[in-house]
Amino acid sequence: MPYLQRGALAVAVACALTACPQTPPPAAEAPPAQAAAPAKNTIGIDTAGMDTSIAAGDDFDAYANGGWLKTAQIPDDRSSTGIFLKVFEKAEQRTKDLVQGLAASKAAPGTDARRIADYYAAYMDEAGIEQRGIAALQPTLDGIAALKDKTDLSRALGETLRADVDPLNATNYHTEHLFGVFVSQGLSDPSRNMAYLLQGGLGMPDRDYYLSKDPAMVEIRGKYKTYIADLLKQANVADADKKAAAIYALEEKIARAHAPLTDTDDVHKANNPWPVAEFAKKAPGLDWTAFLKAAGLEGQTTINAWQPQAISGLSALTASESLDTWKDWMTFHAINENAGLLPKAFDDLSFGFYGTTLNGTPKQRERMKRGLARVNNDLGDAVGKLYVEKYFPASSRTEVQQLVSNLLAVFPERIDKLDWMSAETKAKAKAKVATIKVGVGYPDKWRDYSALEIKADDPIGNHQRAQLAELKHQLAKLNTAPDKGEWWMTPQTVNAVNLPLQNALNFPAAILEAPFFDPNADAAANYGSIGAVIGHEISHSFDNLGAEFDADGKLQNWWTKADADHFKASSKKLIEQYNAYEALPGLHLNGEQELGENIADLAGLAVAYDAYQKSLGGKPAPVINGMTGDQRFFLAFAQSWRTKTREAALRAQIVGDVHAPGSFRVRTVRNIDGWYSAFDVKEGQKLYLKPDDRVRIW
Repeated sequence: MPYLQRGALAVAVACALTACPQTPPPAAEAPPAQAAAPAKNTIGIDTAGMDTSIAAGDDFDAYANGGWLKTAQIPDDRSSTGIFLKVFEKAEQRTKDLVQGLAASKAAPGTDARRIADYYAAYMDEAGIEQRGIAALQPTLDGIAALKDKTDLSRALGETLRADVDPLNATNYHTEHLFGVFVSQGLSDPSRNMAYLLQGGLGMPDRDYYLSKDPAMVEIRGKYKTYIADLLKQANVADADKKAAAIYALEEKIARAHAPLTDTDDVHKANNPWPVAEFAKKAPGLDWTAFLKAAGLEGQTTINAWQPQAISGLSALTASESLDTWKDWMTFHAINENAGLLPKAFDDLSFGFYGTTLNGTPKQRERMKRGLARVNNDLGDAVGKLYVEKYFPASSRTEVQQLVSNLLAVFPERIDKLDWMSAETKAKAKAKVATIKVGVGYPDKWRDYSALEIKADDPIGNHQRAQLAELKHQLAKLNTAPDKGEWWMTPQTVNAVNLPLQNALNFPAAILEAPFFDPNADAAANYGSIGAVIGHEISHSFDNLGAEFDADGKLQNWWTKADADHFKASSKKLIEQYNAYEALPGLHLNGEQELGENIADLAGLAVAYDAYQKSLGGKPAPVINGMTGDQRFFLAFAQSWRTKTREAALRAQIVGDVHAPGSFRVRTVRNIDGWYSAFDVKEGQKLYLKPDDRVRIW
């Protein structure tokens, strides 16, 4: 399937530690608990996975995870392995039991249970998919072939517009469409929802894949060109090689028009509310009247151009490039987007490029698991409601809510202790903390899928109708008051997210599992693991992006100039610290690109550490298995980022993701004073930083 993952969501916690919800859903009752929390009886640390022959001060990742790293094997169907995969596999097994149970049931037509069962059955019917071939996609391809002029093209591009994720948490860009749309409150006017138009159009993850002179990128480009041609040939498209060359040449021009990742993440460059009447002047080329009408946006007076130069550049390309080339591009992307729902030959070609070439993964995941992922993607809330009813006890929700409260209580205390921040800025920062809306486990409102038609013999149609339903759901929010409690993740997602526009946090049920959160574990482990995750997400409200939004989610400067200058100076030190890290020979981390996540890691760990100390109530922590409470806290943090990644996937992460690889996130500890005393870290050791060189932001 097309490469949709910009970040390392499947491998790491994002601003998503990484977004998608159809019609106004009804309020739901809290699901019943079906499990009780036993007494705490575990240390919460994998002592066998450590390597204490290595000094903690030289390589804390190896000290905490070296034993595991020596024996860990990346599954053939994965680009990486680690704690996130372990927790994901637990959620996946539970989802499998639910979905396959429904598939074997006789659920009534029109119910979510039947929709889930029929969606899964359609995907798993390999014989039917082989027999039907490309027939289900033929109406789409015929529609593209029938385009007669650039107005038709504009209309067709509007019809294929689809809802995109929050660009402030963008780990999944639907790049196969020329544009994407995101609906949320206005950056400058938080009282109403508006549409944001986003750049798209690429079949590879990021513009750098087209433009970088890195030899590895040049090699990938060659394989992508071959892939385009092979996919067209498989669909019996005439002159496939010639058309593939033209498609790639067009995508390279699209890539040159794209804003780089650092610009996309700069919210000040994204605040561009364009009157709809001025689109033709600001971005000439596309027939915007035809496009917006086909997209369902014709009634809007203003649309925000998130990447204005890119939108202008893409619009210009619709005029300058031939209609035939655009039709070929649309044909390729229609096939590419649906390759995983077509016969095996298409699916294998797609995996060969997106799985093996881009991520180094040698083996396709078994079909059952891919089917579960697709059900979760298109019917996520329907599955999620069943998931929490069966697997997420009320006791866990209550305990995590208390942990969140404990960390939120520490943040104002830390703000008060900042000697560099003015009283004026402190007051506004504390007001923002006080108004953060926290969702734990699952949303208070569930999505309504009653209008979505799912057929047991139409996998492509099911996906297309689900995508269209998602777009309609998002567009229905336009010009209404924002719902601050809206969730952008499903409960069965192993992740967490901070939503700057909503000033809200989501902690899905599936991440609230051991070893991130273990109701049986010692407090030190829970604070070091899920506590740091919670702190990370809280801290996103005050990272280089979150600090630009006030308590209402409005983009405005609430800092004094002196405070802002100090913050930027501290941020620069963190950028330089991460720029020095070399992940592969000659390939260093991008500290500026990763800044928000690195700030959140640092502040989140510091806040979690303070909250843990406070939880002791002035009493010393018990020594367990010869380890102090502080040692267990920092080890739990390091083991949360336990990761082993294939080289291709690691390179992709560094180029196109806003998160540092796990082993480098572990190094956050070198900025925390408590880590030095816990492990007797001395000057001369590799991770040692002099006190003045330790970055302290929040």
